[in-house]
Amino acid sequence: MAYTARLRKAVGAVRAALAEAGLERQSPEFAQHGEHRTAPDAPLVLVACSGGRDSMALAAVAHTVCASLGLRCGAVIVDHGLQAGSDEVAATTAQRCEQLGLTPVITRKVAVRESGEGLEAAAREARYQAIIETAGECRAAVVLLAHTMDDQAETVLIGLLRNTGIDATAGMPPHFTRGGVTFLRPLLGLTRADTTGICRDLGIAYWDDPTNGESIDGELPADYPLRSRVRHDLLPAIVRFAGRDVARHLAESAALTQADKDYLDSAAVRVAAQVVGGADGGAVLRINAARLGAEHPAIRRRVIGRALEQAGIRAGATQVDAIDRLITDWHGQGPVHLPSGYSANRKKHVIRVCQDGAHANR
Repeated sequence: MAYTARLRKAVGAVRAALAEAGLERQSPEFAQHGEHRTAPDAPLVLVACSGGRDSMALAAVAHTVCASLGLRCGAVIVDHGLQAGSDEVAATTAQRCEQLGLTPVITRKVAVRESGEGLEAAAREARYQAIIETAGECRAAVVLLAHTMDDQAETVLIGLLRNTGIDATAGMPPHFTRGGVTFLRPLLGLTRADTTGICRDLGIAYWDDPTNGESIDGELPADYPLRSRVRHDLLPAIVRFAGRDVARHLAESAALTQADKDYLDSAAVRVAAQVVGGADGGAVLRINAARLGAEHPAIRRRVIGRALEQAGIRAGATQVDAIDRLITDWHGQGPVHLPSGYSANRKKHVIRVCQDGAHANR
């Protein structure tokens, strides 16, 4: 069949993402015309597939690209069990992936346990854990995620609503590692219209999540997920106001900001290696305030935030700033109280983060 422009763009994007991850053509024969058998021990590319238009388009394109490179291509489908009939949706999605030629196709059912951050966040965490476990069991080289340019724009807007600073506008990175698994987002340069068109070009059926449904009387119900309301209510309103393609603008800005964020993160990692220490008596971590105080505020806050995160402490921007003041405006003030019963206390040139009460025991 003749490739449409959007299909060629998707093929190129997936091929480029795999190449950046070090997954190139496995042998010269795959550069020749005709069908070639993929080795059973070839690297496995796993597509995280929900059954929606984006992930079904990605599954089809990834299978085509992998076949041309001598890579294996499989799929993992996560059933959250949050909607009636979710098991049927998962089974149908698995069948469609198998019909496309993906193998293995693995379905994982998960239990979503909310921990105070909302059902969306809990479902996302459960999904990632299931994908990471599956990728480990299959020894997958990479996992592909089907986020598009539209998803990126929505993520930027959600970040601006929920967070502050450069991280809020950086959106989703094109690649990252979590739980020892490399994740790639090759479709960030394509739109939802592109993936819909690819499914139509290839005759692929897909499932539409009802919580991503169309507006009712112009707006989505308030109990719908935030992303759905941003997609159907907020983003269209901004487009009408601006009179242009805001999604592309936000996504392109996110890519530039992501590069800045990557630079700051790498600088913070280097500084942290010099100023952050591990457990010491009652402290879960120690920060050399005198040495960190010489760094730029952007680096200081990143070092503090990263150190707390690695210690398993979910601190907000206000608490990070309060610890930063222990460094830059130290005049004997009391401890900074943190979640889960932790606090940060400075003595001389060292800030110790301890469970409450442990400071007094030193």
